[in-house]
Amino acid sequence: MKYSIALILLALFIQGCANKPVTSGTGSDQIAVNDNWQKHLRVDNKQLGERLYISNVLTRSTNGLLDVNLEITSRYKKTQNLQYHFNWFDKDGFVIEEGKEPWKSLPLHGHQVVNLGAIAPTKDVAKFTLYVREVNETIYRF
Repeated sequence: MKYSIALILLALFIQGCANKPVTSGTGSDQIAVNDNWQKHLRVDNKQLGERLYISNVLTRSTNGLLDVNLEITSRYKKTQNLQYHFNWFDKDGFVIEEGKEPWKSLPLHGHQVVNLGAIAPTKDVAKFTLYVREVNETIYRF
């Protein structure tokens, strides 16, 4: 009986030590993510989505235009060559001026945090998404 209790306690102790708590801040390797902010991020593929997250999303009205500022963070240890642009939507969810905003280069180094900002093109904008895609580096030899 004593042997069984000791074995159960040992198993519980080992199980408790195996779970790593989610922490945030300097020195941690896991960062708490606000899922509400992630709704603003759009990516081309699942792997890229798992390597990025956004945080500290701030919005304000500047002369009637939506002004956006956010942080994008790499969860990946290597440099990622990315491009981004903002998509703008009216209060009903319709896209405003699709395709007019150019893609901007975003080289994101391992675990780097970058601030991105933009101002909406019209006063009709109520929502936004940040669209991020990978840049495939293809070398052509002639």
